[in-house]
Amino acid sequence: MHVVPPLIWTNQSMDLLQPGDDKELRSPVAYLTSSQVTRRHSGHAEQRKPKPMSPPSFLEATFSHAQGIGMTTERRLWEAGARDWASYLSVPDTTWPLTSAQRSLLTPVIVESQQRLEAEDFEWFAKLLPPSEHWRAVPSFGHRLAFVDIETNGGMGPDDLTVVGVFDGRTMRQYVKGINLEQLPEALEEAAMLVTFFGSGFDLPFLRRSFPHMPMPQMHVDLCFLLKKLGLRGGLKSIEQQMGISRSNATTGLSGWDAVRLWNEYRSGRERSLEVLLEYNAEDVRNMSDLLAEGYRRMSRRVLTDSR
Repeated sequence: MHVVPPLIWTNQSMDLLQPGDDKELRSPVAYLTSSQVTRRHSGHAEQRKPKPMSPPSFLEATFSHAQGIGMTTERRLWEAGARDWASYLSVPDTTWPLTSAQRSLLTPVIVESQQRLEAEDFEWFAKLLPPSEHWRAVPSFGHRLAFVDIETNGGMGPDDLTVVGVFDGRTMRQYVKGINLEQLPEALEEAAMLVTFFGSGFDLPFLRRSFPHMPMPQMHVDLCFLLKKLGLRGGLKSIEQQMGISRSNATTGLSGWDAVRLWNEYRSGRERSLEVLLEYNAEDVRNMSDLLAEGYRRMSRRVLTDSR
């Protein structure tokens, strides 16, 4: 089976921009583990699991997950100096530009948010945060993140799933029908957040049909919609090109229909076709990590600068 050299996801804390602050946002993803590594595809990555860094992160600057607190009120809190949960709780809540009803709703949620984050209770945040805002939790749960991409034989039935790639930022794992596909649920057990490209409309519904008993309570960042908000439109390969991400010679120009063709060739006895299919799938998955890093950086800046 084709094995992809592992890479490292480093969970950096985010330097929160304040209104009027011009400092650069740091990407939550760092691929370079030493000064000698100049490309993320070169060198050998260390196998130690990176540890989460200290706050602040954008999740901890979020107030809009509380009932009655919208984006406008959240921005008003930032401008008043409540840059994160800790600063909000450091003074009496009557300090902040909130109504008494808003304070009674928000303060208990912020106290509980700190406790839930300490416990890494991603399911709680998945329920309270709108799906479109799950990207805010990337730095907080980056050490338990899984990029996911699937391939099929062209059908839409539960038995038409052929390959699933799962990348945790450190190790690439691929699950193939007839070889090890049944082991997929185990690979997602520890994930707190799934990252896909159009997974809301394709990958995740397909996985639910193919694995009806597999729980999927994770937070979910769909890069297709996140990047669309930032003006990056088109399919995965189109956006990769817009961002200067290149592919290997073997997979350049291939599409989802080629994945179907390669699977059929493999089923007809061509082992090389499976190797190319797995390389294609692995690049889909790995490249999403670059897209997430850039999408997070741009979206963070956009939300914070909109508050000025």
